[in-house]
Amino acid sequence: MNKELRQAIIAGNWKMNKTRPEARALIEELKPIAAEATCGVVICVPFTNLETAVELTKGTNIKVGAENVHFEEKGAFTGEISAAMLTEIGVEYVIIGHSERRQYFGETDETVNKRTKAALKAGLKPIVCVGELLWERECNITEEVIARQIKLDLYDVSAEDVKKTVIAYEPVWAIGTGKTASAAQAQEVCAFIRATLAKLYSKEVADAVTIQYGGSMNPGNAAELVAQPDVDGGLIGGASLKAADFGVLLKAASEG
Repeated sequence: MNKELRQAIIAGNWKMNKTRPEARALIEELKPIAAEATCGVVICVPFTNLETAVELTKGTNIKVGAENVHFEEKGAFTGEISAAMLTEIGVEYVIIGHSERRQYFGETDETVNKRTKAALKAGLKPIVCVGELLWERECNITEEVIARQIKLDLYDVSAEDVKKTVIAYEPVWAIGTGKTASAAQAQEVCAFIRATLAKLYSKEVADAVTIQYGGSMNPGNAAELVAQPDVDGGLIGGASLKAADFGVLLKAASEG
């Protein structure tokens, strides 16, 4: 990562885990660990834990994010949450287009684009997820897939707003499987994402964007991954549910 040009961010994605008492316990355990970090620290928690997380992290260096957001401001969208509802309670980040949302809930690049623009309009910082399936990697079309996603997901998003956006490269074949892209593979795709942003916007814009790796980063591989010039931290699943493990990742991103 290049800390002179952009911030490294470790963002935890809790997914559908932790009741409110469990969330409170984890956050309290995490606060003194996170206080030592010089990288950005974000915890993206289930909707039911957002108010708890915002309250407990006041005055700390931990930022709170949601795991999803709808693209309309209000209306007959049962079960959905708007960007205004998130900002009202103090949420700063939101994950958009995670592979599990795409796989299980039918999200498309079109809806990812709408959600991204709605989040930015409301003042949220989107963490936009892109990544290829195993079959797509085996067919040697990773770059085509990633370029298409970047172009569609960021369609009509201004250069200034792109600078406020985090891109998370999450090879779908490495999410929740225990498989991890090698540091070289992660660097190759993250560098390609940055090159694509440079073509769409400018090198200055591309250099300013934080690009995370999001495929099973853990205490054993974090240091090697964040040592890559275009890997600016990670979007963390399982390792974000244990304060000690998350702390190792924060340390790696702070020192890398």
